[in-house]
Parts: sequence; C-alpha cells; structure tokens
Amino acid sequence: MSTIPVAGKSGRGWALLLVLCGTIFLEGSDVAMLAVAVPTIRADLGLTTGTAAWVMGGYVLGYAGFTLLGGRAADLLGRRRMFLTWLGVFLVFSMLGGFATDGWMLVVARFVTGVAAAFMTPAAMSIITTSYPEGPQRDKALLIFAGVGAGGFSLGLVIGGLLTELGWRWVFFAPMFLAGALLLAALRLLPAEARPEPAPRGYDLAGATSAAAAMLLLAYGIVRLEHRGTGLGLTLGTLAAGLALVAAFILIERRAQAPLVPLGIFRKATMVRADLAALLFLGAFFGFQFIVTLYLQELRGWSSLQTAIALIAMGCDAVLAPTLTPRLVHRFGNSRVIFGGFLLAIVAYGLFLPVEMDWSYAAMFPSLIIAGTAFAFAYGPLTIAATDSVSEEEQGLAGGLLYTCTQFGSAVGISAVTAVYGITAAGADGSPGAVLDAYRSALVVPVVMVLLGAAVSAFGLRGAEPAGQRKSTAPAARDEVSDGVPG
Repeated sequence: MSTIPVAGKSGRGWALLLVLCGTIFLEGSDVAMLAVAVPTIRADLGLTTGTAAWVMGGYVLGYAGFTLLGGRAADLLGRRRMFLTWLGVFLVFSMLGGFATDGWMLVVARFVTGVAAAFMTPAAMSIITTSYPEGPQRDKALLIFAGVGAGGFSLGLVIGGLLTELGWRWVFFAPMFLAGALLLAALRLLPAEARPEPAPRGYDLAGATSAAAAMLLLAYGIVRLEHRGTGLGLTLGTLAAGLALVAAFILIERRAQAPLVPLGIFRKATMVRADLAALLFLGAFFGFQFIVTLYLQELRGWSSLQTAIALIAMGCDAVLAPTLTPRLVHRFGNSRVIFGGFLLAIVAYGLFLPVEMDWSYAAMFPSLIIAGTAFAFAYGPLTIAATDSVSEEEQGLAGGLLYTCTQFGSAVGISAVTAVYGITAAGADGSPGAVLDAYRSALVVPVVMVLLGAAVSAFGLRGAEPAGQRKSTAPAARDEVSDGVPG
C-alpha cells in the first residue's frame, strides 16, 4: 500500500491537515450536538425513552461495530477512497436525519452515520501517519488532530445548544453542510494514491463478518448494561455471543491466508497498552461528563444551553493540545506526559466527589478545567503511542484498533456510571438528597477508571525519551512532507 504524498509546499500541507482535522472536528461536534438536542427531539416527535436512548446508542453501535473493519479497509482498499466515500455517506445520512419524521428513521440515520465515521476517521488518521515521517513532525500533526477532535466535542455542546434553540433539525443539517465543504476541499487537496494491490489470496470475508458481528454484539451488550436488571438475560446472552464470536474471529484469523487482522500486531506491547489506556481514559472522561450533565440539568434545573456553556471549560484541551502538549512531548516524551494526564484526571474527578446540592460554579470550575487539561495531556500522546511502532501497511488497522477502544471506552464509562447511579437510586426514597448520593456513588467509577489507566500508563508505555531525540524511521522519500507541519 503506497502512501499519499503531501505536496512539499507548506501551505498545501497545512491545508490538507486542516481538512483532515475538520473531519475529526465534524465527528466530535456531531456527537456532542445531538447529546444536547435529544430531549427536544424526544418531546417534538413523541419518542419513547427507549427510542430516544437508541438515537444516541445507534451511533455508538455503528461506530464501535465497524471501526476495526474500517481501519483495515483503509489499508487494503485505499485511504483516499475510503475517506472520500464514507465522508459522502456521512453527509447523506446527516441530511436524512434532519428530515426524519419518526424515531426509527432517526435511529437508522444515526446508525449509518456511525458506520460512516467508523470508516472515515481511521482513514483520516492513517493518511496523517503515512504522510508524515515518524518523529516530531508526525507527533505534532497527530497532537493537532487529536486536539481538534476534542475541541469539536467541547464546542459541539455549545453549538448544539444554540442550534436546538433554532430548531433541532439544524443539529443534523449543520454537520451536513460542514461535511459538504470538507468533501469539496478534500477532492481538491487529497492527492491521488497508487491503486492498492489486491490481497494475495483474496479478502478475508469470514474474518470481516465475524469481526463486525462480534463488535456489534459487544457494543449492544455494553449499551444495554444501562438497563441493569431489566432484560438481564438478553444483556448477558448478547455479551456471551459477542465473546464467542471474538473467539471464532481469532481462530479464523489464525488460519486465514490473508487475514483481515494479522494477529502479530497484538505483539506490539506499546500499541496494546496505549489502546487499553485510551479505553480507560475516554471511559472515565465521558462517564464524568455524563454525570455532571445530569447533576446540572436534573438536580440543579439548568437548561441545556446553560449546561453546555458551563462545560465549555473542559474545552481548554482544544487550545492546549496543539500548543502546549507538543512542547511537553518534545521535552519529556510521550509516557511522562500521558502519565501526567492521568494524574490530573484523578485530581479532577476526585475533587468533584464531595459535590453538594448548592455548589456554585466557582466550586465546580477547578474540576472542569483540570479535566480538560488532563484530556489535552493524555489523548494526543496516546494516539502517538498507539501508532508509532506500527508499520506503514498497518497504520489504518492501528487507527481502527485505537478508535474501537475509544468507542468501547466511552460506552463502558457511560453505561457503568448509569448502572451505579441506578442501583444506588433504586433503594432510595427519590428525594433530592438521595439523588445527590446516587450521583456521588456514580462519580467513583471515573476515579477508578483513571486509577487503572494510570497504572497501565506507568508501566511499559514507550516514549520516555524526549520526542526531540527520536529518529524518524520513515523512508527518506517522505522527507518532503515535513514541510506540511512546521516544527
């Protein structure tokens, strides 16, 4: 699989990186905007609680279920082709979501949009990792990419609140227009790549089918954990079936002549630890944000727009990730910065544990700003660690594995805090004090997750050496692309 060469001119390199970052901004803001709009959509269309939950859950299901396949497809079928095709699909189904008149239409639109994100996001990241030589140039590009994605989610909360005031359908139409602009720019800026050679003995259809089915079942089972005792048999059965398919997938890949996922990639300890750390970090981050949102809206009575503006403090990562974090990585190395991010997250979530009924925003602010700073320190360097030791031919797969872990992490984090909250609240009298106690219990989950993540990141993550001392392992033929991201 050949790389996609980036023009040696700095301006064109920056423009291409801007388009790729626009894609991850689109993905992050799309999720955040819908999260703010769901209550309004539910009231307008008369959706049941279950259908409203699946408007959000459908996206997670599609994203988590197909990210692994999407990442490998970029390697095998062409990164440019996958990026452009699925960005177009994202555009079409965002538009269809805006015209939906019933709940099932929204669920279908969100599921397919999630599938589109599962293909285009790893493709975008693998274009970066194969277009910039390994070392400081690639690190800076990845940190900018990760920071823009995080900023998309944070800003999406506010944008979603504003658009919902105009009408919830704009929450679907706005991503459609942004996707259209990105698609037009990408067609012009993204150079043609050599046509990928077919796999030597065909494509691994059995592996692709079993992987997608396993990821779908596991994602569905994790999302169902929110229901706790309701339909517990179905939840456990779904998870068991998903694990059985994972076992079948491993057997298929061991015997396949041209495996979808060469199992040797899991011998890369740095990548595996980075993916696990990312799962725990994202799970804690989204679980914490979810509980804080419930606390502000349901217990304090804040509007969705007020809540979104309050949480914008966590969006400091959009500024810090592309500015401060590259300097820290350059000086101290990935592992130290990642570990520092986990320590900050422990402090942030721990500070919120004693939350009171009448806390002022000033009392909440330290937790929110530290949580955003922790995200800036940890997420981008984890992206670097998850791709640094991987060959060019498997960069799409590495991106797919990373985003699979982040999606499962967010699903696990939200489901776990919801389950703990429900179990604690079930035995209470429903008074505001009892609800507050349930929130406090649920907030323990993010703390535990980042403690585990800190343990993982403290042992074995590569990158203790300053990034400035790392040598590029990329071919000399790619040196020209470094002009795209000035050091």
